[in-house]
Amino acid sequence: MIIPFQEKQREQFYRLLDKVFDSSYWSEGEMTRVFEDKFGEYVGVESRAVVNGGAGLLAILDYIDVKGHDVIVPANTFWATAQAVKKTGGRIIYADSNRSDLCLSFEDIKRKVTSDTRAVIVVHIGGHIAFEIEKISEYCHQNNIYLIEDCAHVHGASWNGKKGGNFGFAGSYSFYATKTLPIGEGGMVVSGDKEFLSWLEKYRNYGKYVIDGKVCYPVKNGFNYRMSEFSAALGIVQLEHLSEILDWKRSLAAKYDAIFERKVVLPEGMISGYYKYIVFDYPRLREVTGQVFGINDLGCRIEGLDLHLENAEWIVAHHQCPPMYYGWEYADKSIDELRDILFK
Repeated sequence: MIIPFQEKQREQFYRLLDKVFDSSYWSEGEMTRVFEDKFGEYVGVESRAVVNGGAGLLAILDYIDVKGHDVIVPANTFWATAQAVKKTGGRIIYADSNRSDLCLSFEDIKRKVTSDTRAVIVVHIGGHIAFEIEKISEYCHQNNIYLIEDCAHVHGASWNGKKGGNFGFAGSYSFYATKTLPIGEGGMVVSGDKEFLSWLEKYRNYGKYVIDGKVCYPVKNGFNYRMSEFSAALGIVQLEHLSEILDWKRSLAAKYDAIFERKVVLPEGMISGYYKYIVFDYPRLREVTGQVFGINDLGCRIEGLDLHLENAEWIVAHHQCPPMYYGWEYADKSIDELRDILFK
């Protein structure tokens, strides 16, 4: 993978590293708090840093206590989503997706909900907000079901001005090396629930809290999910660089729009962060970055379950992704040149 990191970003990062060393705090210090504040301001909801996006999902599911309860997840997503449910003791209920956006189907959610459904996890696939997120959010609210957003792909995206993590109880972002905002490893949990965020601050540190100089453990199921100060410093740099990354991706996407007819078409009011650019049924496509998720990524397949989820199976059989990673060497080519590169 290619992660361009220009000289100005390096210089800024080195200045922040000096602050980390001068502070003598390599974990749980000021840099993490600054990153949390800046990210929260960017997405429009309070944020807390964790070691990775998967740990963020674990924290949310542990807090709402899904043990022994049903949690609906899309079959068409990375295995981490279902694994988080399994590790917190929930029962994974796989639901189908929509062909239009590759995201969780509202109609199949309604078919799968029971009196024992504790939560629904919507995964914003490929860089855009799930097209049905508002209907899903309203339905979950009306039925006292927690809505969790897996925001691993959705940096920079918005739906009618709202960014990922603003539609449900909480969301989890990933900063893995392939993401639109990469710091190698890292994650951010976002939520408007202050009680949960206060609990998370303890949970990510083995459940530990210091009161009047005395160490106590008010959260019994905590573990080490802290982000280091060095990762937080890199996150601050990348967040300030994010608009440049997004402009680059959207410029390339505009060229692709002129090349591809069969693609994910964004509705009015939707702005994508273009983690991926998704097209359908182009067997002669030469330059690709694979698929968002392939047939072997489906959680139900990994578990060996014989489920018939028509749309999820159609999606993995019919979609591909031309290069959209930041720094792709041909991105500055003209539309005609790109067409030749992609198909000849």
